[in-house]
Amino acid sequence: MTAPESLRVQVPAPHPPSWRAQVPVVTAVALGGGAGAAARYAVSLWWPSAAGGFPWTTFWVNVAGCAVIGVFMVVVTEIRTVHPLVRPFFGTGVLGGFTTFSTYAVDIQKLLEGRDVGTGLAYLAATPLAALAAVWLGARSTRRLLGGAGRADTKGKESL
Repeated sequence: MTAPESLRVQVPAPHPPSWRAQVPVVTAVALGGGAGAAARYAVSLWWPSAAGGFPWTTFWVNVAGCAVIGVFMVVVTEIRTVHPLVRPFFGTGVLGGFTTFSTYAVDIQKLLEGRDVGTGLAYLAATPLAALAAVWLGARSTRRLLGGAGRADTKGKESL
């Protein structure tokens, strides 16, 4: 049963945040993204992948970045309160710039065009499976090592 029209409370629609309110977040993401991309580039210079072979560098960069995001999200959502710009800077910016799923897609394309279908398909399947496992393992390990079950509102949850 619904209330009569005269008793209903009208709630105004929320206004989207002004562009000025977005400047700190966009700045944090951009600065973090630059740092993450520079770190990824440094890794590719330090450990270049062989042409036509399994792209180990991109694979391990993505897996490592996903493990770190698992640790990071547990720390900032369950263990410790952080400044509101930490998540956009580090989570979206640094780790978004460090991990490189666009390069993953290009690597697959190159392997398939080079007739390395077996390697391309193995890479296609292994990367998301390893990345998801890394997020899960990073989150679970962090909960066990640093927070037990985390904050009071997460006790008993084993979702990640």
